Amino acid sequence: MIAPIRILLADDHAILRSGLRLLIDSQPDLKVIGEAGDGRETIAKAHELQPDLVLLDLNMPELDGLQAIPLLKQEAPDLKIMILTMYDDIDYLEEALHAGASGYVLKQAVDVELLTAIRSVTRGETYVHSAMTQKLLRKAAPQLATITPNETADPWKMLSEREVSVLTLVAKGYANAQIAQELFLSVKTVETYRARGMEKLNLQTRAQLVKAALERGLLD
Repeated sequence: MIAPIRILLADDHAILRSGLRLLIDSQPDLKVIGEAGDGRETIAKAHELQPDLVLLDLNMPELDGLQAIPLLKQEAPDLKIMILTMYDDIDYLEEALHAGASGYVLKQAVDVELLTAIRSVTRGETYVHSAMTQKLLRKAAPQLATITPNETADPWKMLSEREVSVLTLVAKGYANAQIAQELFLSVKTVETYRARGMEKLNLQTRAQLVKAALERGLLD
């Protein structure tokens, strides 16, 4: 008999974890072996239990999901990580996949699609929720089909929506912690978006950013 896929649930909502456990444990080839309610507990439980897959929420206390992914992969490079989140944001998806996640599913899909995703990721495939796949295609298609020399000369067009939001708040004088609270991000994630956006715009100081944002009309 083939051993079931061993899963660690990581979400700060106990009721959701209970529902997920019932759904997953109803499948003969899947088994929940542990639960965690915050990022640091997730790291500790993964070390202790050695799961095959971590079903990970993005928005958690202590360490958020994006911060936890590289730590989990550093501890166990072969560990499969699948994001289960309410955020249908393309930036979150790209950050999660870049950090080492193999799947991204929205919480509205806590049904048969989630079970399919778990099995796909465990087989070594990458699984992205269908709604997010459409967003990826919509983002990629204009770049491939309609890009012009004038557009390539505009560095702002290289920024994601999230990077523009962060840089706009920086230009308005918000501190990283304030931006994190405003956009429901971790401070570390804000720092990443800020640094990446500044690099794309080839800016070194906040004064340069304020000038660029004014010219762009973002501070009206």
